Amino acid sequence: MARKTAHDDPLAPFTVAVGQEDLLLDRAVQQVVAAARAADADTDVRDLTPDQLQPGTLAELTSPSLFAERKVVVVRNAQDLSADTVKDVKAYLGAPAEEITLVLLHAGGAKGKGLLDAARKAGAREVACPKMTKPADRLSFVRSEFRTLGRSATPEACQALVDSLGSDLRELASAVSQLVADIEGTIDEAVVARYYTGRAEASSFTVADRAVEGRAAEALEALRWSLATGVAPVLITSALAQGVRAIGKLSSARGGRPADLARELGMPPWKIDRVRQQMRGWTPDGVAVALRAVAEADAGVKGGGDDPEYALEKAVVAVAGAARARGR
Repeated sequence: MARKTAHDDPLAPFTVAVGQEDLLLDRAVQQVVAAARAADADTDVRDLTPDQLQPGTLAELTSPSLFAERKVVVVRNAQDLSADTVKDVKAYLGAPAEEITLVLLHAGGAKGKGLLDAARKAGAREVACPKMTKPADRLSFVRSEFRTLGRSATPEACQALVDSLGSDLRELASAVSQLVADIEGTIDEAVVARYYTGRAEASSFTVADRAVEGRAAEALEALRWSLATGVAPVLITSALAQGVRAIGKLSSARGGRPADLARELGMPPWKIDRVRQQMRGWTPDGVAVALRAVAEADAGVKGGGDDPEYALEKAVVAVAGAARARGR
């Protein structure tokens, strides 16, 4: 979810949306446009890319109008603006026009940082739109979507949705909207499974979960399905590595409540509970064997082998074998 500064008036003269999460960037723009059109239904919206904002263009767009119309000027990928255009934007930040809201979308980072700093110095409202690379962030996003829509979903349902649909926030947001529209009452894991059971099998994390549980046949079935539906092999090796490492981390940790272990190990509490169930009987030797197999597969899918699919199958079988050996 996009995080906003305390100064949160969408009709502020300047808004900067910073980050690389496309859905959140688009929502930042939509919020400004909606607020502007609520104030004036005839608001003129100009949505521009760097090549469309040439030197002099901003002055033209923000010059006083005969009809004093409200206007929103959106500049995407502001970090890519030319030096001359950046000068124009900085000059405008010092003398904004009435009834005009300038929205700058900036990827963050070093490129174009001078413009971002100038916007902040000018008192711009800021919306943070970071790329959500961690499963825990996507889980928080799903929970927030349900809350925003005024609906209740169980923690297991939220997790199942993330496991099923992966990292695409647009898909996750769309799925939440569909479930809210179709289902009355609390949305639980069974509902999510009913809607997205096919997609769940395509998840790289499903492959990993079945493998570390020692369920080789189910893991291989999930692997073949995921590859057939376009899941990148490197995502599968990453999920396998995360699954095995989580078992190694938790097995060497001191006992305690899930919340305490979560803080110590950097895992969400729900994951502590899941890994505890998966790790029963795993040995340090088994973890070492599984990690070596995953490392070999990772090298294979990144160009070190001729057949990425075979490399993944070998890793899945090795991990599941280490899990099956845990009780011996």
